[in-house]
Amino acid sequence: MDVKPRVLFLGGPTGAGKSEIALDLAQKLSGELISVDSMQVYRGMDIGTAKASREEQHLVPHHLIDILDPSQLFSVYEFRERALAAIQDILQRGKTPIAAGGTGLYMRALLEGLSEQPPGSETIRRRLEASLAERGAAVLHEELGKIDAEAASAIKPSDAKRIIRALEIYELSGKGPSQWRGRRQTLADLGYKPVVIGLTRPRAELYAALDQRVDRMFERGLVREVGQLSKRPLSRTARQAVGYKELLERMDEGGQWTEEALAEARRLIKLNTRHLAKRQMTWFRRERDVTWIEINSRMNPHEASREVQRLFEASVPVD
Repeated sequence: MDVKPRVLFLGGPTGAGKSEIALDLAQKLSGELISVDSMQVYRGMDIGTAKASREEQHLVPHHLIDILDPSQLFSVYEFRERALAAIQDILQRGKTPIAAGGTGLYMRALLEGLSEQPPGSETIRRRLEASLAERGAAVLHEELGKIDAEAASAIKPSDAKRIIRALEIYELSGKGPSQWRGRRQTLADLGYKPVVIGLTRPRAELYAALDQRVDRMFERGLVREVGQLSKRPLSRTARQAVGYKELLERMDEGGQWTEEALAEARRLIKLNTRHLAKRQMTWFRRERDVTWIEINSRMNPHEASREVQRLFEASVPVD
C-alpha cells in the first residue's frame, strides 16, 4: 500500500474563523501554517490583512507571510512554487502542512496545478480594459512586446482582446503566454493527499463579525499603518487591497484624513469586506471535494477545530 503524505487545506470566506482554527490545529497536529492569502505576503501590511501576530507566529511557524515588499508584484505561479517548497520542507521535518486562507485562485493552483494558461481574473481584465480605453491598443501591444516579444509578434497591434488576455496572463503568473508549456500537475500527481475543509458561518453572523473586525482594525492602528505605507512605493496589487485602497483614496495632499474621510473609508471597508466574503464563498462553493463545516451557535471555533481534526485523522492516506 503506497501511503501519501497528507496536506490539510482550510478554505472559505474571510471572517469564517480559518486563522483561529488553523492555529489551534497546528498545535494539535504538530503542524506548520502556509498562508493562502495574496496580501499577507507583504511586509508592513499587518493590521489590514489580519495577519497573525508575532506571538502567534512564534507559537506556530508560518510560511508565505512577510516575504515581499509592498512594491513587488506576486503571481499565482510564484505562490504555487513557494507553497510546494514549503510543503516539502514541512513534511521532511516530520510536521503537518496546513494551508489556510481565502484566496481561492491560489488554493486552486496549489490543489489542481496550473493549466497551460492561468484562468482569467475579472479584476485585472477590467483594469486592462480601462487602460485600453485611455491609451489605445497599440500602446498596450508595445508593452506586451517588452514582456513577451514572441507573443506580441503573433498578435496584431489592433487585436485588443488578445492583447488584454496576454497581459492578464503575465500579471497572473509572472510569465508571458509564450512561456506556458506542459501539462497541469495536481497536488495528487505530485504524490500528496490533500484533505480540503471549507469553513463558513451564517451570513448575518459573518457580516456582523466582519464589521466588528474592521472596527478593531481601526482601534489597532490601521490608519497609522496606511499612513506609513503611503510613503513607500506600492504595487498595484498592494494598493488595491481592501482596507488600504479606501483609505489611500481619501488621503489629502498632506498625508492626512478629515473625520468625514475616515468615516467614509470605514463604511466602505465594511461594505467591500462583505463583498469580498461573498465572492470568496461563491468561489469556494464551486470547488470539488470540499467538506464543509458551518461555525454557528451550535459549533464554535473550538468545536470546529476538533471536527476538522477528526476528519483529517479519518482520511485514508493511500493511493
